[in-house]
This record gives sequence, C-alpha cells and structure tokens, in this order.
Amino acid sequence: MRWEREVEARNRPLSDEDLDAMLPSEGYKILEPPASYVPIRTPARKLLATPAPYGGATPGGAGGFYQLPDEDRGQVFDVPEMPEGLPNMKPEDYQYFAPLLKETEEEELSLEEQKERKIMKMLLKVKNGTPPQRKSALRQLTDKAREFGAGPLFNQILPLLMSPTLEDQERHLLVKVIDRILYKLDDLVRPYVHKILVVIEPLLIDEDYYARVEGREIISNLAKAAGLATMIAAMRPDIDNVDEYVRNTTARAFAVVAQALGVPALLPFLKAVCQSKKSWQARHTGVKITQQIAILLGCAVLPHLKSLVEIIEHGLTDENQKVRTITALSVAALAEAAAPYGIESFDSVLKPLWKGIRAHRGKVLAAFLKAIGFIIPLMDAMYANYYTREVMVILIREFASADEEMKKITLKVVKQCVGTDGVEPEYIRTEVMPEFFKNFWVRRMALDRRNYTQLVETTLEIALKVGVSEIVGRVVEDLKDESEPYRRMVMETITRVIEKLGTADVDARLEELLVDGILYSFQEQTGDDGDVMLDGFGTVVNALGTRAKPYLPQICGTIKWRLNNKSAEVRQQAADLIARVASVMKTCEEEQLMGHLGVVLYEYLGEEYPEVLGSILGALKSIVNVTGMSKMTPPVKDLLPRLTPILKNRHEKVQENCIDLVGRIADRGAEFVPAREWMRICFELLEMLKATKKAIRRATVNTFGFIAKAIGPQDVLATLLNNLKVQERQNRVCTTVAIAIVAETCSPFTVLPALMNEYRDALMDRDLVHRQTAAVTVKHLALGCAGLGCEDAITHLLNYTWPNVFETSPHLINAVSEAIDGARVCLGPGFVLGYTLQGLFHPARKVRETYWKIYNALYIGSQDALAAHYPQLEDEGECAYRRHELDMFL
Repeated sequence: MRWEREVEARNRPLSDEDLDAMLPSEGYKILEPPASYVPIRTPARKLLATPAPYGGATPGGAGGFYQLPDEDRGQVFDVPEMPEGLPNMKPEDYQYFAPLLKETEEEELSLEEQKERKIMKMLLKVKNGTPPQRKSALRQLTDKAREFGAGPLFNQILPLLMSPTLEDQERHLLVKVIDRILYKLDDLVRPYVHKILVVIEPLLIDEDYYARVEGREIISNLAKAAGLATMIAAMRPDIDNVDEYVRNTTARAFAVVAQALGVPALLPFLKAVCQSKKSWQARHTGVKITQQIAILLGCAVLPHLKSLVEIIEHGLTDENQKVRTITALSVAALAEAAAPYGIESFDSVLKPLWKGIRAHRGKVLAAFLKAIGFIIPLMDAMYANYYTREVMVILIREFASADEEMKKITLKVVKQCVGTDGVEPEYIRTEVMPEFFKNFWVRRMALDRRNYTQLVETTLEIALKVGVSEIVGRVVEDLKDESEPYRRMVMETITRVIEKLGTADVDARLEELLVDGILYSFQEQTGDDGDVMLDGFGTVVNALGTRAKPYLPQICGTIKWRLNNKSAEVRQQAADLIARVASVMKTCEEEQLMGHLGVVLYEYLGEEYPEVLGSILGALKSIVNVTGMSKMTPPVKDLLPRLTPILKNRHEKVQENCIDLVGRIADRGAEFVPAREWMRICFELLEMLKATKKAIRRATVNTFGFIAKAIGPQDVLATLLNNLKVQERQNRVCTTVAIAIVAETCSPFTVLPALMNEYRDALMDRDLVHRQTAAVTVKHLALGCAGLGCEDAITHLLNYTWPNVFETSPHLINAVSEAIDGARVCLGPGFVLGYTLQGLFHPARKVRETYWKIYNALYIGSQDALAAHYPQLEDEGECAYRRHELDMFL
C-alpha cells in the first residue's frame, strides 16, 4: 500500500510552494508590462495549467516571452528554455521532469543523480520527442538497462505511467520501454514485480483492445523474466482482497502467467486457492482465474480440461452465492473453449448443474443455464435430446422473466439446444415455439441492440430445424407493425431465414402476404440503418425468382414513384433496389419493363447528389448486364456520351460505378460507339489511375484493356507514350500501368516495338533513373529468356549493363546487381565469372570490393557450377594451393 500512496502523492495537483521549490529561481518572473496593458495578478499554477505557447512570441527577451490569453492580458512571463537537445515539456510534465530545468553542472552531481538525470532525459525524449529522438532514446534505454539498474528505471517509469493526464500514445510508448527493458533486466526485475503489476494490471480491463494486448504482453514477459514463484508471491496478497476490482485484475494477470509459463505449473497453486477455507474471496478469485484461462487459451485448454474442471467443481455447491455463480460461468467458458470435444471431462459437474437449475433463481440460475447451454452441444445426439427436454421446462418458465440479462442467456441457451443433433423438429414446433413467439417477439425486444441480435440468431436456428414457412408465417404480419424498429427486426429475420433456406415451402397465400409486407415496410420506412429493408426486399424477390412475375409491375411502380421523391435517401434506395431486382426481371422476361426503367434512369443522370448519382449508375450497370447491348434502351451510342462528363466527378462511388459501366460497354458493345469517343474516354481514364481507392484503379485498369482491344492498340499507345514525357512522376507511373494493360490485352508484340524505339539507348543514358529502370528490364528479360536460345541478345545487354557496376546510387547498384544475377541464370555462372575475374585482384581497392561482391553473389547462387570454370594454372600443385587459398579467403 505504501507504493500506491507514493503514486497517489505524485499525482496530486501541485501547490504554489511545490512549484517554487521545483522551478529555477530565474524562471517565471513577472516582467514589467507595456503601458497599454492592464496588470492582472496571475499565479504560477495558472501559467502551468495553460497550454503553451500562448499565441505569438513578443519581441525581445532571451528566454522567449509568450503572451497570455485575452483574459490574462497584462501579464507576460519569461518561460525558461529547455536544455539543448531536449524536447519541450507539457505543463503536466513539470512534476516529473522539473529537475532537468535546473542549470546544474554534471560534475556537481553524484553518480546516482547523474544516472537519474540521464534516464529522465531519455524518458522525456521517448514521451515528447521527435521520431528520431524517440528511437535513439529507446535504443539507449534498452542497451544500458542493466547498467542503469532496475530501481532507477522503474522508479521513474512507473509513476509516469500512473499519471492521470497520460495520453494513449504516450502510454503506449512507455509500455514499450518497459517491454524492451524487461528482456535486458531479466531476473533483476524480481524486487519490482509488484510495483510493475500495480501499474500494468489495469490495462487488462481497458476499453481499448490494443491496451489490453499490451498489458498481456508485459505481464507475460514479466512472468518469463521473474519466474512463477516470484509472480505468485507478488500477487498472492491480492487474491483475497476485499476490492472486487483488484481481484478481477489479479485473476486476469494470473491467466496471462498461466499462458506464459504453462497451465500445469500453476495447477497446484490454483487447486489450493480454489479450496481455501479462510475466505470466499480467495475461492472466487481462484475460479475466476480458471474462467480467464479458458477465455485466453481457447482450444489450447483441452489437455488440461479435466484437471481444471475437477479443481472448480465443488464451487457449484459452495455456501457463497457469488462463488456458485462464477463457478457456473467458468464451466461455461471451459465448455465453450473445448467445443466440440471434451464432454467426458464434464461428467462430474452435470449432476450439481442439474440440481442447481431447479433450486436457484435470478443471476445464479442464469449462470447455471449458461453452463448447461454450452455443455449440451458437446453431447451425443441421444443424450442431447434427453437433456434438452429436461432443461427446456426451466427455459420456457424463464421466457416470461423481466430480467434483461436472463432474457439474453435464455435466448442463447435455446439457440444452443435447438441447434444440437438429436433434438426433433416436432418437439420444437409443439413445445418451444408457442411460448417463444409469445414472450420474445414483442416490440420491446427490438429496442435493445443485443437482445435484437440474439433474438434474430435464435429464430434463425429454430427455422433451420422447423422450416421457412413455420417461422415466416408467424412473423409476416408484423411487417406492417406500427413500430419501425420492430418491422426492421422482422425484415432482418425473414431475410436471413430465406437466405439460408430459400422459398420452396412458401405457399401462394404466404407469398402474397410476404410481398405485400415487404412493399409496405419498404415504403413506410423513415431511415434504413444498414440497408436492412433494401437487403430484405432484394433477397425475397430474388428468392421467389419466376414467382415474382405478377408483382413486378407493382414493384416497378413503387420504384418510379420513389425515384421522383424530394428526399435524396429515398431516391438512392429506389435506384439501389433496381440493381437488386434487375436479374429477376430478366428471369421473368420483363424486357419491356427493364427498357422503361433504363430510360427513366437515363433521364436522372443529371442528379446533383453524388451518392444518388452513384446508385443510378449502379442500377444502369445492372440493366446493361442483363439486357445486352443490342436491346438496351436508351441505345448505347446515346448513353456513352452522357457518361463521359460524369467521369470527371471526383466522388468515389460515382467514379467506380461510372467506370464499371463504361468498361462493360467497351467489353460487349464497343462497335456501337465511334473510336473518337473511346479516345476521349481514354484521356479521362488516365486521371482515374491516381485514385486512392483500389476498386476504382482496378476498374480503370480493366476498362483500359477493353478499350484497347476494341479500337486497337496503336492510337491508345500513341497517347500513352506521349504522356510518359510529362514532369509529374505519379502521372508517368499511372501511364506505365496503362501501357502494361494494353500489352496484356493486345499481346506484347503490339507494344514493344514502339517502346524500344523510344528508349533504345536507356542503358547509356546520362540520367541514373533511366539506367536503373533499364537494368531492371534486363533482369526480367534474362530471367524470362533462360533456356530459350536468346543468349546472344542477353550477352549484348550485359555488355551495356556491366559498366554501371561502379555507380554509387544504392537503387541503381541494386538494379545492376539483379541484372547480373539474371544474366547468371540465363548465360550460366561460368560466362559471368569470365567478366568477374578481371577485377578480383585489381590494384584499386574500390574496384576489388565491387568485383568481390559480384563474385560472392555468383558463389552463393551457383557454387557447385563454378568449379568447372576456375582458371587452369600451369603448376598443378600451386593451382591446388591457390584454390585452397581462394576458398580460405572466401
């Protein structure tokens, strides 16, 4: 507790006396204000509490003067400068780093003080410094961790981590410091384990996922460094702490230790804690540790499952209610982690669980039901059927419970029981469904998101057993309910059931009710979160297929009426619905209706809202896909000129759908449009290759290929080659991609002559980038031609590449090295060795170094093949000696 009091003391707000003691005597003196200012007394604390700097700097003053905000006009303070090489402090940093402001010579300080000052400087750089400063400070702290010692390091890092003003990024950086120094300090951290845990354990229950991961990583590394005995000794006092928060974090920390050091090592201690007679808090924490181990390890808990169940099973009959509850939840966690295996490990807990669900009420009953819900799916079909019938009596009784938590657990257990093999559809139909729909399918369930989701999933599970018509028939009338959230829940359930099972067993009457209901709910919606109504409408109509033919005129009438609505959202939904039902209209042979919708959409291409325009283009694309180019109304030759100006729109959705539509026309109906129009579109598409969204770039790439195929590569290529001469690099890169697409679509022989004509002297060009790119090309040519009889051409290219081996640009050297390596593959290592030998023993060191690098690459790539190509020397004995000498040198 002394450590916590120290931390609390360090985090309290500073008084004026504290500040006077900490700050340099010369700092923060009040200067004489100009005559135009009204003097106002401002205490030192006010200055520290206000973020600096305060507007612009006033002229003059060695320390740098900063003007206060308007409300404090009249006071100008001299802010002390930071020592050179240190980042600026934030106001809240002064209580930790104030000693750095004192102008004290290093010689005046003791060795310990010097060490503390070094650590303080590095921590300030890590916390507030620039990336290079932070990187350097982190490395120094890591490398010198053992030299600094665990005490001085943790005595400064841990109070900083406990600061209430610490930002997420700063906390992440300080946690990274601890992580790095733990590896270095190893067993030296043992005296500080408890202090570290006090700071790190709260991260285990942080809202931020990444903070929890960081906390687990630190505790895992701490356990490996300090050992199990030290960790148990440090955390043992917290196991029976009266504060539930402390016990919770301790249990999570123990689970991390078990993961790091292995569950078997912790089992004896865990058994002793779970059987503690001294306090129920210790038993509660022990069982909680088991639950957290199951959650953390997942299926890796299987080898230890029987041992863990045996350790906690007595908790189901414990005298304390909280212990019974946590034990049932731990059994549930173990069964969930072990699924679908491990039923034999739970034999010993089935009887107390069964007795418990009959004896308990409220939260304890909910926990016991949850445990049974996870155990039943592990059973064989015969046993699962028996146990489901037994537990269902209790579940049906609890359907009417007013407790929200009980409702969620009951829904979950029903889903698990229903989904188990061996449970018969007739039993569910007669025993479960009447009460289930009576108690759960009410408006109130749609208002809580978690209840809503669980109810939809459970109803879907029941549908998988009893069929579509049983479920849809019970809820279809609710599509016309007054409550919109409830209608949305009904629609989502029907959508998911039909997606899974189709509409084969939906009779004519139910079909009419279904279409009538989805039309009503679609028209009456005021806001569609997540497009539930739209998805549902599309799913139902697509599932009905040809059976939807009688309803299509009415559906299209609704769409046309909504396309004319003043609300942009309504118009967008209507266009999206056309995209969903276009394929069904084709199936039902409603070409005339589709043609009419095409003309209507064509007239709406002047839409001002980009989201709506994107949906209209998507709907047109769907109609073009299913109608074909020759039957399309309006004709493609009229449609495409209207699309060309829309390509200039910079909204991502509009761009993607417009390019897709143009590409579809280029692919299937290029002959309907003159070549000049396609060239105009090519110019527009070049800009699209810069788009940030990958889908837009991909659509542009495909469209370029379709256009090149349609009008031939020559005109497109001439435009692109001309575009390669512009200054902007990104434009040139995009143009290169476009040329590659043309080559892929129209075969490389159509593109290569023009390219070679433009860049035939690239390997001799003065510009480094030209030679670098040419060397990369040589590499690819050499690798592509290996074994195809093109050795003479590759030799010719190698002769032009070789003079670049002495270049200093790292990118060019890398490209040249790769080109030579490609030549090794194509021409053989002996051929390249002939080039290399001439410089291995050159008088100039720089030449030797370059050639030995090339030789080493040859040696690594083709060591065995080089043996036949080493030069023959006159004296065989001397030759053997030289070869041995060469190998020793290597």
